[in-house]
Amino acid sequence: MIPGVNLETFLPAAGPTVALLIVAAIIFAESGLLIGFFFPGDSVLVTLGLLIQDNKINLDINLAILALFVAAVLGNNIGYIFGKKVGPRLFTRPNSLLFHQDNVQKAQDFYNQYGGKTIIISRFIPVVRTFVPLIAGIAKMEFKTFLLFNIIGGAIWTAGVTYLGYFLGFYLQKIGIGVDTIILPVIGLILLVSISPAIYHLLKDKHKRQAIWAATKLQIKKLLNR
Repeated sequence: MIPGVNLETFLPAAGPTVALLIVAAIIFAESGLLIGFFFPGDSVLVTLGLLIQDNKINLDINLAILALFVAAVLGNNIGYIFGKKVGPRLFTRPNSLLFHQDNVQKAQDFYNQYGGKTIIISRFIPVVRTFVPLIAGIAKMEFKTFLLFNIIGGAIWTAGVTYLGYFLGFYLQKIGIGVDTIILPVIGLILLVSISPAIYHLLKDKHKRQAIWAATKLQIKKLLNR
């Protein structure tokens, strides 16, 4: 999920408190810091739920979710404040390794389409969930309204996805399948589901499909000519 880090072995080895702090930091960064857009929040939450249920991490699932909820809400608040203070400058900022104008534009389009509901919906869409609070700040959305949607979205996302992993672990145990044998396929499925809206958005446009196909054919030709 994160290059060079095997979370399903690293988190239990770190101990329950440190493991929760690590996951909370990931959720906080992905929710409101520009550098966190590449973090796989959905799969990290599912993984934590699975590991808690399997007693590999000795944490109370409800307290863990409460901590993750706080991290998610605070992260979005930081993103909103940053957008309100310096957001407009981002539209003139050049692309770099950790920043790309396309990500800001996608979030802007998403916000324009769904309005306040974007704060809730975007929680379930990687990359977009990092930049939407920023756009809400840039658009000067009333903070009380933003905070309400932020709390609702943060609660649904952190509780829903983490409990999904937790109760999935119960089901797997019930039918005699160990979490260790199924965790990677489950995480892969969660990642696929989480990026599917972005893939659909990308492929539904005819010109984008043609551009992707042309680029793919070009790369295949280069490989065959080596």
